[in-house]
Amino acid sequence: MQQAAQRRPGWSVRTRIVASILVVTAVGMAVAGTAAYLVQRERVLHSVEARLTQTIEHLRYVAEGHPLTGEPTAEPVRYPSLRELMRTMVQQIAPRTNAATLGIVDGRAAYVPGITTTFDLAHDPRFVARVWQETIRSDTAVMGTADTAARSLRYLGVPVAVAGAPGRGVFVMAYDLDAELDSVNDAFRTYLIVAAAALLVVGLVGWAVAGRLLRPIRSLRETAERIGLSDLSERIPVRGHDDVSALTTTVNDMLARLQASADAQRRLLDDVGHELKTPLTIVRGHLEVLDENDPGDVAQTRELVLDELDRTTGLVDDISALAAVQRPQSLATRPVDLAELTARVTRKASALSDRHRWVCEPGPAVRVTLDVDRITQAWLQLAANAAQHAPDGSAVTLHSAVVGEQVRLSVVDEGPGIPPDAHARIFERFGRAGEGRGSEGSGLGLAIVAAIARAHGGSVGLESQVGAGSTFTVELPLARTPAGDARDGDAERDASSERTE
Repeated sequence: MQQAAQRRPGWSVRTRIVASILVVTAVGMAVAGTAAYLVQRERVLHSVEARLTQTIEHLRYVAEGHPLTGEPTAEPVRYPSLRELMRTMVQQIAPRTNAATLGIVDGRAAYVPGITTTFDLAHDPRFVARVWQETIRSDTAVMGTADTAARSLRYLGVPVAVAGAPGRGVFVMAYDLDAELDSVNDAFRTYLIVAAAALLVVGLVGWAVAGRLLRPIRSLRETAERIGLSDLSERIPVRGHDDVSALTTTVNDMLARLQASADAQRRLLDDVGHELKTPLTIVRGHLEVLDENDPGDVAQTRELVLDELDRTTGLVDDISALAAVQRPQSLATRPVDLAELTARVTRKASALSDRHRWVCEPGPAVRVTLDVDRITQAWLQLAANAAQHAPDGSAVTLHSAVVGEQVRLSVVDEGPGIPPDAHARIFERFGRAGEGRGSEGSGLGLAIVAAIARAHGGSVGLESQVGAGSTFTVELPLARTPAGDARDGDAERDASSERTE
């Protein structure tokens, strides 16, 4: 199976592209060349037939006693015999280039022109017999095509007779079609040579262009073969500004996201391993020195082990919550009234601590679309964080507002504040501000808040001064909902949520 998966295709993409171009070009050239050839060939054949048809008028003119050359006579010439008339016709109607004439009398070749022609009809008895039979049988002018041993002929046979004179004759004019078509055939052969040369040029240019355009894709394949989870830092060089270059940029962005994800996973594993090592070390150390014969020591060790296990369980729960928030399509959004949501979260937060004054500053009564459960979780996490570090009797304010196209959800406390150099660190996994704030808990609470904000397309921010309190703000893109939509359903869900708190 692995060998089959790694097997390369017989034809590369570059070869298939060039082959397709050559096939389409060749078909187009063939159709155009064949059409042009047929048009020119038909034009030549039509010209031959027009000249043969004109010969009939010349024969009629000669038969009426008028010469084709020289001055017309006052009185038409009377021909005493068929042979005299046939001789005159053959003499006066001279064959043109690639043509020959013949006078047949009583089925035998009798007269040929006095000039030299490219071929001689009199020496082909089968042709003479054919024309004689066809013409005499129909007793009208006959036009046809005959393939002889030497050439293909387009001929005209015209019956000739003199009133009162014995015998019957046939005047024959024939054109060598092969000779007439030589110019067209030569042009077509030249076209074939030029077309073959053009196909060669198209193939070479197509091969070079396809190679240049596909070079980033080859680099992509080679890079993908080299890249592993151990090293995602390599990138594909971007050259040009075409679609393939845009694809290369997109793949580089994807590699950057994969690298960031892999780095985040490695940091998570390192952080989890570090955080779990402390409680495990504590539990192991106390169990190793436990005096099982001392009930007091056993009870004390048991209490300590259970406390560390509870802390470890909380850490695992927070890791699971963070993973759930970061999972794609983890949000279940619905419309909710912003002011009602603020009041409801404040009532829930007041149960976290009775040592603080909880203040609600609701925003405007607009309906926004968000994941109510996730936002409530993030807001309560910020409230719990404030209650943990704000002094007893101080106020903790939950505030909401709509500013431009942003929804702002804030928690304001009067705690010791956070140093500026710790503002970014506290939103990282297991990040803590130091001794003054955030030294307790799993260190994942604010990371969960940040993940929930990012899942909504927003962010979390902090404004704090040491000794003057802190303001944590979750900013979300505003997605308004008409005020009447789903209000009754929200009210029922909100009432049910209040009853179950």
